[in-house]
Amino acid sequence: MKMRQLALTSAILVTGAAHAQSSVTLFGLIDTGVVYVNNQRAVATNPNVGGSSWSLQSGNVFTSRWGLRGTEDLGGGLSAVFWLENGFNVANGTFKNGGDLFGRQAWVGLSATQYGTVTLGRQYDFMVSYLAPLSATGSGFGGNLATHPYDNDNLNNDMRLNNAVKFSSVAFGGVKIGAMYAFSGAAGQVSNNNAYSAGISYAFGPINLAASYLQINRDANNPNATGAVSTGDGDALTTGGLQRMYGAGAQYLFGPASVGLVWTHSSTENVTGLWQGGSTTTGKLTGSYLKFDNFEINGRYFLTPVLSLGASYTYTMASFDAPKGADPHWNQVMAQADYSLSKRTDVYLEGVYQRVGGGNGLPVFDAGVYSLTPSTNEKQVVVAVGIKHKF
Repeated sequence: MKMRQLALTSAILVTGAAHAQSSVTLFGLIDTGVVYVNNQRAVATNPNVGGSSWSLQSGNVFTSRWGLRGTEDLGGGLSAVFWLENGFNVANGTFKNGGDLFGRQAWVGLSATQYGTVTLGRQYDFMVSYLAPLSATGSGFGGNLATHPYDNDNLNNDMRLNNAVKFSSVAFGGVKIGAMYAFSGAAGQVSNNNAYSAGISYAFGPINLAASYLQINRDANNPNATGAVSTGDGDALTTGGLQRMYGAGAQYLFGPASVGLVWTHSSTENVTGLWQGGSTTTGKLTGSYLKFDNFEINGRYFLTPVLSLGASYTYTMASFDAPKGADPHWNQVMAQADYSLSKRTDVYLEGVYQRVGGGNGLPVFDAGVYSLTPSTNEKQVVVAVGIKHKF
């Protein structure tokens, strides 16, 4: 009898230990607020009629989301990991990313403490993973409203790669490297909407450096809508042929302050569509190529442990080659004040001013901030007051 009790107790202890080595976490973030926008088109497709608007908007700084992430210790420094993440609109409860259940991220993989992590599924490229944290946009403090025009460099992670295999190393002397490949999924068309990305980052004391590259191979005359970059979920930033993005950045931390510099370049050949107002619509422009260069400087200062002030300035210049071409350029200023009510809840005030020149009368090059309805002209002002809560 005693032996049976001892065996049962041992089994319970072993089971408990096994559970202790595994974890599944429910997490999320809710961001919403009241937004003022001037010169906004009354109808998104009509560039001539508009005015000022007040509205409740979801995800002004960070997109509202919820998800599940987990890890299982397999022994010897090896773990199984997974991540499922859904984006949603707080204002009306609908899904983001074209209605995909886990449209933000969905992957599973193996992680080794000595080397790094290999993951498979729908996930972010290294413009997002390594370079975006040095910017004000994306995972930076300014978030969505600080997006570079059309998120042309994907630093605001509006585009994901499907069918992707990704490796991210651990830090070796402060250096991390990563590479990924996303399959086209089309029989006999390996290079029609496949993609690859690579990146490197370095952290030493107060200094952070990063450089990244992304290439998406597409056949403009034979679109593959379900390849590495889906055109069915609204995540594609452009449509057309070959698309490239690359850039580098630096950040310096000193006391309660930080300052960052970021440069990125992006281009699309045989372009047929551009992400504007929250969706990619073909027919907005057609030309041989469209390319952008973005130059950003950003800074943030904590007046107190709970109150921060931040700002960024981005100059973007572009070239559009077409029968009616253009060489537009953008000046965009963002300013933000953020106050933490607790470790999980904060309130914010954020404003953006954008001015465009050189658009040659093409409505697609009117001012436009993030996914908000574009302006009727070359200027737009956006002011948001809101609240963020993490769980």
